[in-house]
Amino acid sequence: MTGDFVLRPLLQVIGTDGAGMANLAPVAKSWVEKAEFVAAPSRLLSILMPHQRGISTDQLDTALDAIADALEQGIPTVVLAGGDPLWFGIGRLLLQRFGAEQLQFHPAPSSLQIAFARLARPWQDASWVSLHGRDPEPLLAALQKRPTALTVLTDPNNGGAQTVREILRSLGLEAAYEFWLFEQLGVEQERVQLLEPHQVIPGDLNPLHLVVLLAKPPAASDPTQLPLFGIADGFYLQHQDCPGLMTKREVRIQVLADLSLPATGVLWDLGAGTGSVGLEALRLRPALQLWALERRSGAVGLIQANAERLGVQPVGVLEGMALELLSELPDPDRVLIGGGGRQLAEILTAVLRRLKPNGVVVIPLATLEPLAELRPLLTNAGYKMNLSQVQINRGVALADGLRLAPLNPVLVLQAYQA
Repeated sequence: MTGDFVLRPLLQVIGTDGAGMANLAPVAKSWVEKAEFVAAPSRLLSILMPHQRGISTDQLDTALDAIADALEQGIPTVVLAGGDPLWFGIGRLLLQRFGAEQLQFHPAPSSLQIAFARLARPWQDASWVSLHGRDPEPLLAALQKRPTALTVLTDPNNGGAQTVREILRSLGLEAAYEFWLFEQLGVEQERVQLLEPHQVIPGDLNPLHLVVLLAKPPAASDPTQLPLFGIADGFYLQHQDCPGLMTKREVRIQVLADLSLPATGVLWDLGAGTGSVGLEALRLRPALQLWALERRSGAVGLIQANAERLGVQPVGVLEGMALELLSELPDPDRVLIGGGGRQLAEILTAVLRRLKPNGVVVIPLATLEPLAELRPLLTNAGYKMNLSQVQINRGVALADGLRLAPLNPVLVLQAYQA
């Protein structure tokens, strides 16, 4: 492609950074200068030359109609956009209206790219969500997966950065993330700040801002100052290969209640994950003997580190497949089966053979399907069952109000000897 403007109904869509025209490549700048009609955000229309007509894309419907008229008349037309027009920008709407055959895109670095450049951090592992005109569910869903890096395109009309902070707080994850705030990226007034949980969002926050959340190991604290149980999710160290795969706080509380923990005895935590349920059980019943099993690599070190953070000590933490390790454990009084996958029924069968009289088994489930296989096993073994659904809705700030946002429901199956 040459630098000559294409004098046919072809719309050039040119991305800019915060400096507007100043940092455009010579070819892109030439297209803008030769255009007779320019559509751009209001802040960029000051670059118009005497021979040019312009319209603000701040009013999108009006701007799209005007662009269509210009193209029909064969008028050389340019659309200026911020960053990459095809990344949460005007590009999607232009494609819907005019089709790919009438468009050529020339992106500038996106705000995400510039933000990570300021952090001097690779961003191939980063995920992102947009809150522009959206409810906060995408951000809630993303944070439940505990991403290592998350960019949030904020909506200043719905709380902006403060909404992100409130959602972090509602999920108990403030201690698990660095909170980076970026304003007016690419211009002289650019501001980059790392805000601690106790710091307030700046009162002079510019509407052109975004937030980057970077995962960090939560700081340790005095175990005696922690709640006895129901500890915030963000307090726990996570498996790097499956962050967020842990029993959420409210479900943990229900599971601990359903285990009906005895003062003494043996507790098996199979598929222990971060160890959260079993370790909190030890805070409630310090004389219990906890055996935690987890198949993921690095499980022993992680669970032991979380145990130290909570001020408790399991009798044993083993890494490997449950069916291969159960023979090494003493017979249990209580069993939590938090994993198992396709081997869940086989694991339950092995557990029932070993469970002491008056024992209790609790199995959290993400789906209904395993019940069809588990219930007959328990019934035939003479166990009674209770089934409950834990549906969590957490309060999330939205603009000037508060709404309830749902997390994924969890079924909790309790089995006990009749």
